[in-house]
Amino acid sequence: MLQFTHSPTIMPLAPNQHFSPDSSMLDVPLHFNFTADVIERWAAERPEALGLWWTNDDAREEKFTFRELAALSRRAANFFQASGIGRGDRVLLVLHRVPQWWIAMLGLIRLGAVPVPGTPLLTQRDLDYRIGAAKITAVITDAEGTAKLADFKGVRIGVGPATPGWTDFDAGVAAASNGFTDEPIRSDAPGILFFTSATTGHPKMVLHTQASYGIAHRLTGKYWLDLKPDDLHWNISDVGWAKAAWSSFYAPWQMGACVFVADSRGKFDPVKTLRTLETYPITTWCAPPTALRLIVREDLSKYQFPKLRHAVTAGEPLNPEVLILWKDATGLTLHEAYGQTETVMLIGNFRCTGDEVRPGSMGRANPAIEIALLDEHLNELPAGQEGEVAVRVAPVRPLGLFQEYWLHPEVTADRFRGDWYLTGDRATRDEDGYFWFIGRKDDVIKSSGYRIGPFEVESALLEHHTVLDVAVVGKPDPIRGQIVKAFVVLRRGIEPDESLKQQLQDHCKQAVAPYKYPREIEFVGELPKTTSGKTRHVELRQRA
Repeated sequence: MLQFTHSPTIMPLAPNQHFSPDSSMLDVPLHFNFTADVIERWAAERPEALGLWWTNDDAREEKFTFRELAALSRRAANFFQASGIGRGDRVLLVLHRVPQWWIAMLGLIRLGAVPVPGTPLLTQRDLDYRIGAAKITAVITDAEGTAKLADFKGVRIGVGPATPGWTDFDAGVAAASNGFTDEPIRSDAPGILFFTSATTGHPKMVLHTQASYGIAHRLTGKYWLDLKPDDLHWNISDVGWAKAAWSSFYAPWQMGACVFVADSRGKFDPVKTLRTLETYPITTWCAPPTALRLIVREDLSKYQFPKLRHAVTAGEPLNPEVLILWKDATGLTLHEAYGQTETVMLIGNFRCTGDEVRPGSMGRANPAIEIALLDEHLNELPAGQEGEVAVRVAPVRPLGLFQEYWLHPEVTADRFRGDWYLTGDRATRDEDGYFWFIGRKDDVIKSSGYRIGPFEVESALLEHHTVLDVAVVGKPDPIRGQIVKAFVVLRRGIEPDESLKQQLQDHCKQAVAPYKYPREIEFVGELPKTTSGKTRHVELRQRA
């Protein structure tokens, strides 16, 4: 069974940290299981309401009510148990956006096993690393995954076409009993394990408890996603990373909404995405800035979204230009939020409060979590000063924060210092409490005594009509310490030359302080990305 490096304790929120009017929604019971307590609740109260609506590129559809999802979770838990999976076992789950991912997640959580989601983009080397580091005892994957895991010796469960030596998932679930005896699981028991997206170094293992995601994402669902039971919510993220747990699993089902899934394979297609929004009665939608930057380059006047009422974004900072282009075309405001694999939503723009959305701002702090900006000595900084985003963990540790970097106590200790959890991200805060992202600590550029956040320069470059994508890093310089270097991906049909470099530099000098302009520009075909779609600035720094 998975054990914590140190003994966790259940820390309910203090009364003044609760949202209102739902003052009890974050109370932490001694025992909690997301599948047994949340899915079964909706199965009892709204048995015929849709909980999952799946479609793919061939226009196939499958729909599941909450009653059906609850029954499938019981069958899956029985199947997993009969296969040799037990409470606390780590189970690597590597699938595309297929219904079996959601059913497997529900069954594993119900059993008390610990899902370890991974994207199909992972290589054999990536998978081998995860299996060893997390001491994986079982794998659930498809034919694409089994080909990479031929040497795995644990419990092997395959989805899709039969693979010799792998137990068939669908057949196993179908043959299992519909009855399952739920054993009490403590709220502070291991719940889910993520590998970080690794913008620097090897991925770390982020361990959440049953309650830290299963309960705390109610904040995400209610206040950022603004979900209600009659909503159809679509999150386009890959199921292999934490954003899917945020927005395709815990948060919408906490609110009783239906999760919409479009299983589209291959390279992201903005036109296909827009057609899906137009075709299906999707009411709320979540897309990362990486996708939105491509979407707003399309002719949005060709599309109508009759049911869409709310759109959100997260994963990396949203460029102001994207927000403005989207709103001008659709009338909808993109509501950005900030969080990490290690947390739930920490900062966001909340539609339900009616607060102004300020282009370029992450929003305001989650009222249930105390957020501050700190200097290098852990002193809180006033409005207007740049500091590291930190979460107060003493005297009360907020629900929604991960328990630890599993098996890496030294890394955990480095991030939990004094009364704070240090995010590693830098930002400023204005007098009205709005936070403005600067960059990762390692990404901030120090040039001739100035501190330059890459995001601001990237946003300025993206405003230019020739630029499709961009990343900015610091390049070592013997005189200035570092200079700003930009890696630029041009839009289709634009030819790179020295004249264009000068145009982009002049544009930056007008859009931001002149000392921030990129002294070097390199045109590239694409930017290196993590499996979750974030730009790997560390790789670009090495290249520079």
